[in-house]
Amino acid sequence: MGVKAALPRYELYCYNVVLCMAMLWAARWIFDVSSSNSNRKTFKTSVQPGWYYSGRKMDTADVEWMMWFSTFREHIIFALSGHVIFAKICSLLALQYRSLVFMVYGMLAVFTSMGWAYVTLILSHCVLLYSISLVKLRWLCFVAGLITLATFKMEPFISWQAGFVTGNFELRPLLFYGGCGFTIMRSMSFALENCEKKDGNYSILELLKYNFYLPFFYFGPIMTFDKFYIQANNPNLTRKDGEMWNISLQGLLHLGVIMIVAVLLHFMYILTIPSDMKLLKNISDWALAGLAYLNLVYDWVKAAVMFGVINTISRLDHLDPPKPPKCITMLYVFSETHFDRGINDFLCKYVYNYLGGKHDNVLDELIASLCTFGIAALWLGPGWVVFIWAFLNCFGRNFELWTAKFFTMEPFISIEMAISESMSRRIRVVFNTFNFWTIVLYNVLALNSLEFANLVAKRLLLKGFPFTTVTVMFVTYCLIQLIKERERRQALIDDPDPIPPPAPAPAPTAAPTPTDPSTTQTDAAAATQPVDPNKQKAE
Repeated sequence: MGVKAALPRYELYCYNVVLCMAMLWAARWIFDVSSSNSNRKTFKTSVQPGWYYSGRKMDTADVEWMMWFSTFREHIIFALSGHVIFAKICSLLALQYRSLVFMVYGMLAVFTSMGWAYVTLILSHCVLLYSISLVKLRWLCFVAGLITLATFKMEPFISWQAGFVTGNFELRPLLFYGGCGFTIMRSMSFALENCEKKDGNYSILELLKYNFYLPFFYFGPIMTFDKFYIQANNPNLTRKDGEMWNISLQGLLHLGVIMIVAVLLHFMYILTIPSDMKLLKNISDWALAGLAYLNLVYDWVKAAVMFGVINTISRLDHLDPPKPPKCITMLYVFSETHFDRGINDFLCKYVYNYLGGKHDNVLDELIASLCTFGIAALWLGPGWVVFIWAFLNCFGRNFELWTAKFFTMEPFISIEMAISESMSRRIRVVFNTFNFWTIVLYNVLALNSLEFANLVAKRLLLKGFPFTTVTVMFVTYCLIQLIKERERRQALIDDPDPIPPPAPAPAPTAAPTPTDPSTTQTDAAAATQPVDPNKQKAE
């Protein structure tokens, strides 16, 4: 109930006005703080001279963004352009060998950038997990894969394996951990799919083709082996009408977003300010809330652009890669909270859905969530902040399930059926508002620091109560109502209610059939049952 409930237009207009004013106000505060504190000592290392004609410095605190779109931009463009050229030539001359050409070019690119010792290290891990996959024991493949992944997250194994990479190339440490980590995850996917193969085994050549596909090698996203195998070996490379236009438009869109982010980083130092705790204590509560929110939006934009650039290249190769993450602004349930859809798909397929089944049992859901977030913590690198983040998100996910089951009981079903759909939607959004800021605070903890997340929580919930707390929650309520409205319109487009055919006229002697109240109650209860969290978002 409440999915397709419409609200009055004037109410939605009010929500739009409140949200726009709040965002502009918060942006103005952050701009003023950035302008008046650009010469602070804590800013000297991360706020560097920017574009000459802008007359302002630029926030360069995000090493990953600067690497992609500034420091090593030419190297990345050169490598990906070479892949596109080789792939096009191969598709024209030897279509049946295109996946093999992808592998050869990828291995040459890795060898050129990292050296033969690194390639040998990667091959040794591939051979190890391939050999274990021949046993076809799912649990053994999982254990071996996780132990291998742990060797890149813990000392002294990290230092020993990092010794295989030598040289002064500044990008090598990042490429080392990225390539090794994604290699282990891809090899695990291959091993688990090989366990499911009933007739024989996949060849090790298929694993190498899968692993050394260059666009995915260093930075992901992870595309599970079953999907990659089918798409990379598909002999039919015809495109749908307008597909090339969509790919080109997507590339131009990413270029435009890169330019917009670069401009914003010259005027709002949203990445550097959270590291200066003395400065944060002196800014307003509203600016602090906007800063926390904009940090998450920025991280989503970064993930969407970086994965989007890689996905555009892979779409030129006739692959269907994982979609970019869902915008943080659109998230108000834990079941859809992720910044890497490839890792999310991997964990859902091999851990969460495998252990959780239909996700209707509280105990099974708890075990599946614990295992999923445990592997996510290992992937991110064990540490107190990561463990706290994993625990809080695991708790949030299960609390959603417990709450959904609780409110499907009486008398809540009867109460909801007695009120209007629009009022039901408003009540649900009140709960979603608190959920939204819980998601924000949990993820600010992982993206920034424990101190920053603690300060935001105290200022919004304790020191700022009641004025700041109520104001921020009301603005968030307006935001989620607008999200709900967008989802309502999209639901009507995707699944419009069919118009029933006119009923035949009843016979003159037939009496009207009374409605069975028990049937009505059963239908109402069924309409409010929780849905599968992996297929549809909770209201």
